[in-house]
Amino acid sequence: MSITKPGKANYPLHGDVLNSTALQKVFARNGTYLLPVAFPEGSPQHPSYPEGHATMAGACATILKAAFDGSVRYNELPKNGAIVSANSDGSDLIPYSGPDIDRITINGEIDKLASNIGQARDMAGVHWRADSDYGLRLGEAVALSLLRDQGSNYAGENFEGFVITTFDGRMIEV
Repeated sequence: MSITKPGKANYPLHGDVLNSTALQKVFARNGTYLLPVAFPEGSPQHPSYPEGHATMAGACATILKAAFDGSVRYNELPKNGAIVSANSDGSDLIPYSGPDIDRITINGEIDKLASNIGQARDMAGVHWRADSDYGLRLGEAVALSLLRDQGSNYAGENFEGFVITTFDGRMIEV
């Protein structure tokens, strides 16, 4: 059974979350258990609409997925670069070596970057989550339209099109 700090509702939060030192520090500093956001209102003060940052991220990610073979796995890449993660105290970056290292793909990293751009605005309280989700899809749709138009410019060449995995996991040929 889960509990809440004020005792007014019952949400499925694990006791470790509710009893963490981080939560106590948030309350001591802000007088509330709600996580702080960039704006004191705590949520966007406007109606929902697709997020501009996510739209650009979705468009750029789609163009990148057209330009690169997204199925290439991290362990197949030359070792002149590395995927990194934070060390235990967050003060430095170290090469990532988790158990899923052989499943990390170019497309997965591109999608993760695009998603993080949109979600950062959500966490700041500037946009709703749906704004980010729909912004990514809007940017993807714009980029796919652009790629379709560009494909017709290659009529005299041996161009067979782009194969892209969309944000919802569908493989499409443009």
